[in-house]
Amino acid sequence: MENLQSAVDTLVHSSNTLFILIGAVMVLAMHAGFAFLEVGTVRQKNQVNALSKILSDFAVSTLAYFFIGYWISYGVTFMQPAAVLNADHGYGLVKFFFLLTFAAAIPAIISGGIAERARFVPQLCATALIVAFIYPFFEGMIWNGNYGLQAWLTLQFGAAFHDFAGSVVVHAMGGWLALAAVLLLGPRNGRYRDGRLVAFAPSSIPFLALGSWILIVGWFGFNVMSAQTLQGVSGLVAVNSLMAMVGGTMAALLVGRNDPGFLHNGPLAGLVAICAGSDLMHPVGALVTGAIAGALFVWCFTAAQVKWRIDDVLGVWPLHGLCGVWGGIACGIFGQTALGGIGGVSLISQLLGTALGVAVALLGGFVVYGAIKALHGLRLSQEQEYYGADLSLHKIGAVSQD
Repeated sequence: MENLQSAVDTLVHSSNTLFILIGAVMVLAMHAGFAFLEVGTVRQKNQVNALSKILSDFAVSTLAYFFIGYWISYGVTFMQPAAVLNADHGYGLVKFFFLLTFAAAIPAIISGGIAERARFVPQLCATALIVAFIYPFFEGMIWNGNYGLQAWLTLQFGAAFHDFAGSVVVHAMGGWLALAAVLLLGPRNGRYRDGRLVAFAPSSIPFLALGSWILIVGWFGFNVMSAQTLQGVSGLVAVNSLMAMVGGTMAALLVGRNDPGFLHNGPLAGLVAICAGSDLMHPVGALVTGAIAGALFVWCFTAAQVKWRIDDVLGVWPLHGLCGVWGGIACGIFGQTALGGIGGVSLISQLLGTALGVAVALLGGFVVYGAIKALHGLRLSQEQEYYGADLSLHKIGAVSQD
């Protein structure tokens, strides 16, 4: 019997390790999606910079999260013998890898908002500070119960703040951090003339579409594998993600009047919004959640660019910031049993947790980017911005005419 139990335990641990490893690799692949979404949206003179930022940010994020951030979030340190770290087939290490890909999504999100005029090294410094301190503070509070917030919400309102895969913890945090950076940077040169918006056309719709598709496919690892164990896997999460993606696509297609930029960001808006409640909602609720997110993105992106003069290049604040907020709230609405959900969620807790995430992100963003701006500067010179970040910073263009 002991041998049988040992064999069962080995199978469970190895299966869980493989399961979450697959999820980690799928979310890692999403960073290629972030890269090509930005490459296709920016002007050609900034394509090399977009690719360089995403890869460099991931490397810096890994170091910051491995040595500091993961310890702040979960109280786990890797300064132990390899034999200890390899316990349970190294499940703890692979869990770190999986959660790292979430943490590294924060600077990848920010990168799209500050594109075409941000300096390279100061952004890497901001990445290190955000992934080491700002993001882990809120992540640990929500996903590890740090500081007693979740216990207090449960006591007061009957349920903790629920964010299964990070509508608020990852996406809203990234979007609102990006808003602070965008506001401190200001608009790109020539974006507004005589009080009117000047259109900067995307450099490559095919690259933009490729980035969107890579993100869509990887997102099923992002959401489904957030169960973190094979025993916890749920087909409901997969189908809810699918329905929200489709809802966002259809809404963006209709409200955006066939614009390919809106069309390919619509499914991402739906997927951002469904992260929080994908394990609780009925598929119809997920469809509605995604559709509202797709329309919200189109309306708010247009308003931000035209009315509010917020030059957020990829629209990461509407897409991740506002749709992430909607996702946190939608979880408290469509997760209720009265609307076909599984229940066990409080709308008040969702509102409070979402508001706290926005506050932490905004405050953290203004502190980090404000300090870097004061000490080193955030923005390229006018001449560097004119010639483009590719030639100014990396000394090579994206394509050769030879």
